[in-house]
Amino acid sequence: MHTGGFAKWTRRFEDERERRHAQGDPDWGQGATLHPAVWTSVQRFQVGEDGDGANLVGKADEAGDGDYARAVRLFVAEEQNHARLLAQLLAAGGLPTLTGHWSDTVFVRLRRLMGLRMELLVLMIAEVVALRYYRALRDGTDDLLTSDVAGRILADEQRHVPFHCERLHASLAELPRATRRPVMSLWRLLLLAVSLVVAVDHGPALRQLGLGRLRFTADVAASSGTVVSAVLTPHPDAWRSAG
Repeated sequence: MHTGGFAKWTRRFEDERERRHAQGDPDWGQGATLHPAVWTSVQRFQVGEDGDGANLVGKADEAGDGDYARAVRLFVAEEQNHARLLAQLLAAGGLPTLTGHWSDTVFVRLRRLMGLRMELLVLMIAEVVALRYYRALRDGTDDLLTSDVAGRILADEQRHVPFHCERLHASLAELPRATRRPVMSLWRLLLLAVSLVVAVDHGPALRQLGLGRLRFTADVAASSGTVVSAVLTPHPDAWRSAG
């Protein structure tokens, strides 16, 4: 199994943790003003970022690679920080967090159905959708605090995707060669279906952010090709070439 080399990811996550600590939080005191549809959208994404990650950590431990398990714990901590940043952003705008949302419930249940490979495949769908969403949130509003928060989260997600690509490459290498590409083709279909659901669910917010449902879905679909290539080849950082 090609699971060696995750020590470098542990170092990257630790370096980022130090950089984040040195940088400090955004200036929450400046407040935030967004269109109501965008606030509703942010509330739903905040629920998706919030979670203890215990299931993923448990499966990573079972995989038997200590470096990978440590990197996963640091990844989960970054996701929890995203939830905290979004909760603080909502508070800066005078809005509460939600206790749950149906889309997050579905994703969590899907991820827990099977082993680490299935969990990562489902998680990667959420991560790739999040890349496009946070880019829209960063670039599509004039609110400085929102752009700051979205930019921080986006920078993290751009590291998370190649991290998961590398582990999925090792995981798919355990499957017969003839099944690997079909598995990723199915993954692309699932990603397309999920992006359509998100586009409908967050349509009013996407319009306010200057994106629109069709463009959002098309952009997510376009980005999926490089992710698939990164999973099927031993060069996971190659996905970045698609911007």
